[in-house]
Amino acid sequence: MAFRLFSREEKSAPVVEKKASATGRVVAFASGSGRVAWTARDTGSLTRGGFVGNPVGFRSVRLIAEAAAAVPLICQDKDRRYEVHPVLDLLRRPNPGQGRAELFEALFGQMLLSGDGYLEAVGLGHDDLPDELHVLRSDRMSIVPGADGWPVAFEYAVGGRKHRFDMTGSPDPICHIKSFHPQDDHYGLSPMQAAAVALDVHNSASAWSKALLDNAARPSGAIIYKGVDGQGSLSPDQYDRLVCEIEANHQGARNAGRPMLLEGGLDWKPMGFSPSDMEFHQTKQAAAREIALAFGVPPMLLGIPGDATYANYAEAHRAFYRLTVLPLATRVAASVAWWMSEHLGTEVDLRPDPDQVPALAGERDQQWKRIGEASFLSDAEKRALLGLPPLADG
Repeated sequence: MAFRLFSREEKSAPVVEKKASATGRVVAFASGSGRVAWTARDTGSLTRGGFVGNPVGFRSVRLIAEAAAAVPLICQDKDRRYEVHPVLDLLRRPNPGQGRAELFEALFGQMLLSGDGYLEAVGLGHDDLPDELHVLRSDRMSIVPGADGWPVAFEYAVGGRKHRFDMTGSPDPICHIKSFHPQDDHYGLSPMQAAAVALDVHNSASAWSKALLDNAARPSGAIIYKGVDGQGSLSPDQYDRLVCEIEANHQGARNAGRPMLLEGGLDWKPMGFSPSDMEFHQTKQAAAREIALAFGVPPMLLGIPGDATYANYAEAHRAFYRLTVLPLATRVAASVAWWMSEHLGTEVDLRPDPDQVPALAGERDQQWKRIGEASFLSDAEKRALLGLPPLADG
């Protein structure tokens, strides 16, 4: 039997430990270690009912995604700001089918609809950066947590087939950007989920309006029958014949305005709108305002009447960029920059440039003027306050 003797250097060699959250193992146990952590929400139903089938949800998502994707990005590190950089070149044309605006619009749209956004790195090109970037659909992606609670893989399922992305190596092939969710450790919470009740109310109100139009845009009425003997009952054959005649000749938009010919003993009594019917339109508008509130879009920008939160359209537009668009664009740009830095091997920072946002031009002019006139600040301090990198020596 042979025994291996360790030298003193081998015995005293430090053990490299990987840092992990103390609660990670508990999270992994609760989620099922090594198994797919399926999302509890139905993204497909929310997308169909809240985006495809609802004009307020559709316009809110498009308004935020298009505005955030159009915000110019600044690329810089601790020493300088770059006008030309490999990361900027990759984002300018991330794949043959999309440009920068299309890629980020799809990424922002996925986050608004599901709370999660996934970017895939394809290939290894110049400067160790990916050859292409692609946005993956959130409803097809599922997370496989490891023993420490962190994802060890992502599974992308489509058409009965699955592709597994291994997340144990470096750099990561997937960049997962998620919104805050207080009750889920792996998936984000979307504005669409928060507005689900308001979406149901708004869709039900639209269906009610459509049914009203199909019924010649009139409230329901009653046909009263009084026989010659004072009895108000019809025989089964008479009742079926009357119902068929009304459905064929007096219902639907094509029969609107057609006079009703009633035989002896029949009397039409129209019914007016009840107070609840009169308030139905206001309920629909209130639901529309709640949907806009969940997405962070001022109702004034969506043409929803009855909102007096902002004094004018310009003020609402400025608040929309300051409170909704820029925070979203900043968080996504920071995540993408950290992911790109892992591929590049050196740290690089991406952030929105508010100086090039027309809606914020007034605020930025005032800030530049206020800092520029501060005589007690040095040029280096002024540049730092304005978010500019320090000047090179000489």
